Amino acid sequence: MSSTTPARRSRVRAPQLVGRRWLNTDGDLSLAQLRGKVVLLDFWTSCCVNCLHVLDELRPLEEKYSDVLVTVGVHSPKFAHEAEPATLDAAVDRYAVHHPVLDDPELTTWQAYAARAWPTLVVVDPEGYVVASMSGEGHAHGLDVLVSELVAEHEARGTLRRGDGPYVPPRPSGSAFRFPARVVRSPDGGLLVADTAHHQLVELDADGETERRRFGSGRRGFDDGPAQEATFAEPQGAAVLPAAVAAAVGYDVVVADSVNHALRGIRLADGTVRTVAGTGNQLRRREGGGPALQQDLSTPWDVAWFDGQVVVAMAGVHQLWAFDPVAGVVRVLAGTTAEGIEDGPAQEAWFAQTSGLAVQETPEGELLWLVDAETSALRTLRRNGDPDREVHTVTDDRMANVAPVAGAGYEVTTHVGQGLFDFGFRDGPAAQALLQHPLGVAVAPDSSILVADTYNGAVRRYDPATGEVSTLLRDLAEPSDVLVDGDTLVVVESSAHRLTRELVPAAVRVDAGAQRVQRPPTDLAAGTVELSVSFTPPTGQKLDDQWGDPTRLVVASTPPELLLSGKGAAQGLSRTLEFAPEFTSGVLHVSVQAAACDGDPETGEVPEFAACHLYQQDWGIPVRLVEGAAAELPLDLRGA
Repeated sequence: MSSTTPARRSRVRAPQLVGRRWLNTDGDLSLAQLRGKVVLLDFWTSCCVNCLHVLDELRPLEEKYSDVLVTVGVHSPKFAHEAEPATLDAAVDRYAVHHPVLDDPELTTWQAYAARAWPTLVVVDPEGYVVASMSGEGHAHGLDVLVSELVAEHEARGTLRRGDGPYVPPRPSGSAFRFPARVVRSPDGGLLVADTAHHQLVELDADGETERRRFGSGRRGFDDGPAQEATFAEPQGAAVLPAAVAAAVGYDVVVADSVNHALRGIRLADGTVRTVAGTGNQLRRREGGGPALQQDLSTPWDVAWFDGQVVVAMAGVHQLWAFDPVAGVVRVLAGTTAEGIEDGPAQEAWFAQTSGLAVQETPEGELLWLVDAETSALRTLRRNGDPDREVHTVTDDRMANVAPVAGAGYEVTTHVGQGLFDFGFRDGPAAQALLQHPLGVAVAPDSSILVADTYNGAVRRYDPATGEVSTLLRDLAEPSDVLVDGDTLVVVESSAHRLTRELVPAAVRVDAGAQRVQRPPTDLAAGTVELSVSFTPPTGQKLDDQWGDPTRLVVASTPPELLLSGKGAAQGLSRTLEFAPEFTSGVLHVSVQAAACDGDPETGEVPEFAACHLYQQDWGIPVRLVEGAAAELPLDLRGA
């Protein structure tokens, strides 16, 4: 459904904000206290990379409208660990959330506002009415227009209240590290640490304690130059280049600079930092490849030297990319941009926020181990032929969009992990073993694989020879990486702001049980259901229909047999779905795109230099099929 009628004409009273506690304020808040302000509710969860994108998108708006706009983060957790108070406290600090946050562990406010996706944004006007809702990211322009219109309207009516908001900043931390993410061995045997929330790379002696120097001023930014003047924005991963490659390109270390959506190079001889891939802009169209410095990227989370190239865990689009530092080009290596677990040829595989990479030398050649945080999975990428190094286009008509993929010579295999909503703390055979949002992976000298099982606070061990999973260390503070150093393990305890050195212990067996995301399923009628996505372009934009229907809807399911019909990709924002009668539950995967351009929706006039905007969102919706339940599934990309 699309319309040119502004979504804010709807007069629906905003439900109350109910949760366990409030952060970043002097006390509890209510919508009555915020009357007179434009209120923006941001439903988020700290594990979700798209939610992190939205936090950054909102910062300029919060600054621009600081005296009239109040952003309220409603933290509605996906994983059990995220529901713990200390976890949310750390996340608000880690990601520099500078607005009030409601802790909503039971998803009470989430359900009151009928949210179905992370992130979801809801705008409440100064009189307490819901005027717009939207899912996903990329809505900053539309929000800017909407807030300015609401300010003008309510100022004229005398219902706008200017002045400071209710945000109260937390006390600053004085630790040497702030939420470090990754540790790698430097060429001379020292350690390099991605000190994420300090926006720096730190070089240590081999003891892991004596600090040599820092790369980056500590100020969040995107500046090249000498070590003490250059700036990063939440660097997450780093990889050391082979000596011959480093000599050819003039830098030794590649850094995954996540919030800058860029790869940065560090020359260790003098500490100079330079950008080697990315523009600083976030990739929006889910396609790419070509000159590295002209190509947008999307939240690179880790990097590793594999098969003669730098592999990039491109968490923001659920893909693996490859960067050739000598040629200065990037390309998609694996993944369709669909979020989930799907093995097989790299160009058909699904990933889910890949967050850690490690390379293993085997008799059959190199093996790339990776952890997918959102599916709590341990997986591999292996060459199974001659890779096609040229970028070409592949269409996955089950999910996602057209994506250039150059992974014809690679194969993806899952070793541990079951799906988007399954996690836990269970050892044993890999088919039954469970992780919870792992962020790091390493190869041990005995060829076993070590996993920084972040939300379980553990280091786990997977033995490829036996297919068994065991636990080495427990009771850690959100371990995000692990490095093997002789008979010890160097563990990055991210939320404790430290590196911990532990003797390699004997494996123990743990079974704390399986868990599923607590998000309640959506009840739908067994048989046939009508799926529709609402999209209302922001004021000053119109659907870009000069080349035909500018919308695209892609539907898939887990298990694939859940849908008898309605799956696949087609234009339009509605679809009839038919469920197989033998199933009572499953997961719907819905991906939507809509293109709008600057212009007058009434007259059709378009400015000479009109800009076009792509709106997109993916939903993973747990469904329960019940006789007599709703036969309609409405979703909001941007609407009332």
